[in-house]
Formats: sequence, C-alpha cells, structure tokens
Amino acid sequence: MISTPLIPTLAAALEKQGYETLTAVQEAVTDPELVEKDLLVSAQTGSGKTVGFGLAIAPTLLGEDTHFGRASAPLALAIAPTRELAMQVARELSWLYGPAGAIVTTCVGGMDQRTERRALDRGAHVVVATPGRLCDHIKRGNIDLSSLRAVVLDEADEMLDLGFREELEFILSEAPEDRRTLMFSATVPAAIAKLAQSYQRDAQRIATVGEAKQHADIEYRALNVHPRDTESAIINVLRFYEAKNAIVFCNTRAAVTRLTTKFTNRGFSVVALSGELSQQERTNALQALRDGRARVCIATDVAARGIDLPNLELVIHADLPTNADTLLHRSGRTGRAGRKGVSALIVPPKMKTKASRLLGWAKLSATWAPAPTASEVNAADEARLLGDDAWSAPIPEDAADFVASLVEQFTPEQLATAFVNLYRARASAPEDLTSPGAPSDDKPRAAFGPSVWFSVSIGRNENAEPRTLLPMLCRLGDLTKDDIGAIRVQQDHSFVEVLASSAPKFVNALGPDMKAEDGAIVTQLDKAPDLPRSAPNKRGPKPVGKPAARKSNYDPDAAPAPRKPRPVRADAPTGNAPVEVPYADKPKFEKPKFDKPRGDKPYGDKPKFDKPKGPKGARPPKSHKTERTPMKPGATPKPKSSGEPSAKPHAKAVWKKEAPAGADSYNPRKPKPGKPAKAKGTGTSPAPGKSSYTRAGDTSKRFTPPNKIGKQGGATTPKRDKGK
Repeated sequence: MISTPLIPTLAAALEKQGYETLTAVQEAVTDPELVEKDLLVSAQTGSGKTVGFGLAIAPTLLGEDTHFGRASAPLALAIAPTRELAMQVARELSWLYGPAGAIVTTCVGGMDQRTERRALDRGAHVVVATPGRLCDHIKRGNIDLSSLRAVVLDEADEMLDLGFREELEFILSEAPEDRRTLMFSATVPAAIAKLAQSYQRDAQRIATVGEAKQHADIEYRALNVHPRDTESAIINVLRFYEAKNAIVFCNTRAAVTRLTTKFTNRGFSVVALSGELSQQERTNALQALRDGRARVCIATDVAARGIDLPNLELVIHADLPTNADTLLHRSGRTGRAGRKGVSALIVPPKMKTKASRLLGWAKLSATWAPAPTASEVNAADEARLLGDDAWSAPIPEDAADFVASLVEQFTPEQLATAFVNLYRARASAPEDLTSPGAPSDDKPRAAFGPSVWFSVSIGRNENAEPRTLLPMLCRLGDLTKDDIGAIRVQQDHSFVEVLASSAPKFVNALGPDMKAEDGAIVTQLDKAPDLPRSAPNKRGPKPVGKPAARKSNYDPDAAPAPRKPRPVRADAPTGNAPVEVPYADKPKFEKPKFDKPRGDKPYGDKPKFDKPKGPKGARPPKSHKTERTPMKPGATPKPKSSGEPSAKPHAKAVWKKEAPAGADSYNPRKPKPGKPAKAKGTGTSPAPGKSSYTRAGDTSKRFTPPNKIGKQGGATTPKRDKGK
C-alpha cells in the first residue's frame, strides 16, 4: 500500500498499473515539503524517475483540483535527449495522468512536423519533446510557453554530452521565470551543476544513488569464450536463459547487421536498432519487442539510455563498452523497478584485462565462468520443460478425442519421443564451443591419402587461379572440396590432385570428351607431375652465440680486373676509325661562334635601329606619344655632354644623402669640421654639421632624368629663376 498522500486520480492510476509501493526516488520527490520547489535529482537507471517527476509536478499542474481543465497552452514541458526516451516518457505520463483527463503530446525529431503543429494548435496539457525539435517549434511560433508552470529535464547529463547545451539554454530562457525547473540525471557533473545554478532558484538537491546498492537487482556474469566462438557463445546464452526479451549490444552498425542476419537464419525473432534506421523503423522495432512479436534486439548504444521494456530480462555485451558509464547504462535496461535481470559480458582472452578494468571502474562484481555449453543448454531446456504448467493442465474439451486416439495408436515411449522432438524443434539448437584455453590456431590438415593427378588446359595465361578452379571442378565433377588436394597453376596449364576414391566419379561426371568450362580440357595423368620445388634454405639453422665474422674475397695484392670493352654500334665503321658510342666521351658544350668579330657588343652583330634623322641642330622626336613641351623664349639650351658615357636608359633615380660641407667622407652621425666646400651641382653649401636629402646630381625640386645630365655627379644646368 502506498503510504505517501497523492492526488486521488494519480493514486488510482498507480494502483491500476500494479504499484504497491513507491521507489526511493519517487518517495523523495513527493515529499510535501518540496512542493513548488526546484529539484536537482540524481538517481540510478531504472529507479522510476519518469513516474517520479510525474508525481512531483502534479500538485503544480492541478493545484487543488483532481482533473485537468480544457487543454490550451501547455502547462508542463518534459525534455528528453533521444526520440525513444521521449516517446517512452509520453507513454508513462499518459497512463499516469489519464484518469485526470490530461492530454499529452510529443514533439520529437523524425516525425511529421505539421502533425505536431496541429496537435499543439488543438491544445495540450503536457508536451514531451527533444531539444532540437522543440527549439524549432519555438522559433516558428508554433508553441506558446506563456502558461508553463513546470519544466523537466530528463537525463540532463546525456543531453549535455550530445551537445544540446545551447538548445537547453534557449528553451529555459524562453520559459516564464516563475516556473518550476526539475533536473533528473544519473550523475551530476560540473556542467549540470552550472546549468542548475543558472536556471534554477534555490534548487533542492536529492541524491538516491547508493553505490553499494547500484544495480542490486542485476546479476553480472563475465563469460570466457574462445576468440572464434564469440557469436556461438551469444546463441548459447540466449538459449540458456530463454528470456522474454533480450538486448545484444554492439559497438558498430556493421556488427548489428551481421548479428541480425545470423540470428534470423538461426530461427530467432530478431529486430535491429541503430542510428541508421528511420524513426518509424525504430519505433516499430521497440513495439515488436513490447508486443512479443520479437524476443531479441540487436542494438548499438543508441538503445543504452531510456529504453524501458517491461519484460527485458537479459542484456548481452557482444562488444565490450568503451567506458564504465556505458556499461552501467547498457546493463540498466534490465533489473528495473524491482525486477531481476542478467547482464552478460562476452570476454575473449585478449579482452579479459579490459573487462576487469571496466567492472572495477563501475564498482561492480561479476561472476567469471565459461559460456554455457550445449549440454548445459539442453539441461536448462529439460528443467523448463518439466516445470511447465502444461503437465498439470486438464485436457481441453475439444481435444479429448484426439488425446484418446493418440494413446491408443502409440506407446508411451513414442509419445515422449515425439513430444521431445517437437519441443526442441521450436528453438535453435545450441552450439558446441571450444574450450577458452584451447589454442586459437586451427589444426593442421591431415594427410590427403592416395590420389590421382589431372591436367587442365588453362593456366596463368588464361587468368586461372586455385580459387576459380576449385569451385568449377567441384561443380562439374560432382566433388567436394575435401576430394580435391593440391592445385598447381602453371603458365599454360594447371595440375589438380583428386582423391583416388573419387577419381572415377570425377571422370564419369566430365563425360567422354573430358571438357570443362570455357573449352578447358581435363586429362588424367599416369603419375604425379614433376613440379619444381622451392629452393632449400641455404642459410641453415641460426647459429648459437656470437656470429662469425663475414669473409671477404678482396685481395689487396691481386692485379686489377680488366676493364670491360665499350659497346660497339652495329653501324660503326671498321678499321682504325674512331667509334662513336652514345653518351660516351662526348665533348663539353661550347657556345656557338660567330663569323664576324663580336666587338664590344654583348650579343654579337645585331641590326641597328635606324633612328629618324632630322636637320642639323634639331632634336629628334621622342619615341613615346607625348610631345615634349617647347622651351620658353629666352631660355638657355642645355649644354651638350662632355662625351663621356651616360647612364643607362631608363635607369631609376638614385636617392642620396649629401654629406655636409667640409666633410671628407659622409658620416651623418659625426661630421668632420673643415673647409666648407660647395655642394655638387649647386652654388651654395649647407650649414656646417647639417645635411640635406636631394636627388643625385640635382638640388632643385625639379627632377631631371639621369640620361639628360652629363657625367654622373657632375655639373648640371643652373637653376632657372621662375617668372623670367
């Protein structure tokens, strides 16, 4: 009997669901002193948190009433990290709030957004959503949060691990400030504490995780298996326990696909659950497990959190989890709400250290034992058969005549034999397992025995290989792979060894023409072919101790070996004529010589450019398009150069710092006193100890190209007075 006072409609729902007592977390969150307060709850997986926060927010939503009013804007918001967990929360709240007349709707990714928008427009009391889809509805204006009274974050640590921090902060910032905020998490790391401090008001901390009682209803078993028997061991574990529902966890999607195919072929009713499936496929898989249409679920860690299957009794770790938290969450799918469960780890020899480390980090103790053998599985089947209630059930009225006829027609031994055979045919046969301590290498193949050799008229030239010849000969010659021994492929034919007892059958199957595929002809040989053998090991056994020094054939007193003659071309001349060998004793490359002397010109005789000649004393026209400005009347023409070579055409102007007057050498830091000297190109000199920056050879502001002056650094045209 539930001792905590609850709202009558909720108490009726719990009683209808079969609840006699509340769990520890449910008792803690329904304390009357915590009504209308924010809560930060840490509780282990499977402790009834969903029903717990449903009971905790009920007084906030209903107040003094026992039934909800007309649905409009949502009163409560429950946020879950995954679609499966959100759908499960919606189911739990639906039966809990059903007698009170609540309308619960969902907003999760992968579902039709238009359908969700229409459901929100019709009104809802409680909305269960995933962070991403809820943010989308808020930004589109599809949901009104003004009437919110409570916000619940379920598996808050998982939502932060999945990267939903920004979405959660956005949702909480859009909700009214006077709401209640309840955070439920398996652990409370620093990120959860910081989020609670930012968006909760004086939150009450509730911790119901008991380390000593963590997963007390789960039996942990570590099963030692041979490396090649891991999948067979999983089959035996499933057959040994015959659980109503079981989950087999894998680390990759490829492993899920492989195990799903294998177990389906073995007769198990299997569904797959992984991230590559659509939301509809994942929902159908979970519903098949709940309805009993499937018994085994092969899943990745996408099903490690929030999946609640009432009849889940067995969890198998086909691949060891990556960390202790994942191990706890995987195992927490069973042993929920007081029910018993088994968590079995498949441990090959190389993974034994990792398994021990994971169990130690999770503070769990496991029973180490070999995987169930075939005899143990059969013994468990017999125990279940003898303990079945069918032995004490009365004969059905419509089958009384059939039972009487069976008793008359068959002996008790025949009836028992038929019964056992039919019972065993309902389930997959167990596997024979290799001892975990047996060597992993396969046994060497036994001697082939007396044989007959055949020749096949195809070889490497026709791309023949043993992997193509073997199936062809088995198919055409009515043989198995055990009837064929060695296959030796040569360049244009191949040799095949056939067991002597199977040789006549092989010849009869090929027919009188002895033809195979693609026109290949098979010929029987009188004796074994003389096949080349591999060269023996010339080095011999490895010597023990320090290796002897390697001997050298070098003799310093021997005469030098004669040089090899140079190759001679076929078209080389005979006699004493020199022989020209390609790329041998070639003369060095010499620059081509000119017939005429090069003179002072750098590149030999080149045609001169005929400049246009004008009248004597006239300036030739410029090569560019811009015409030269004519000289002003009365201006003095520029004197001709002294005949010395001028600077190169188009040379860049050189900026130069002039030395102060009287300085023998230029040093801007320490000018030397002396006789004042005139600056180059000017009639005045700067003050002693000072310098001026000018262009080389010109002190005026007007720039004169270097090719228009005389000797570099010499006298230049005197400065003209402006205005004259």
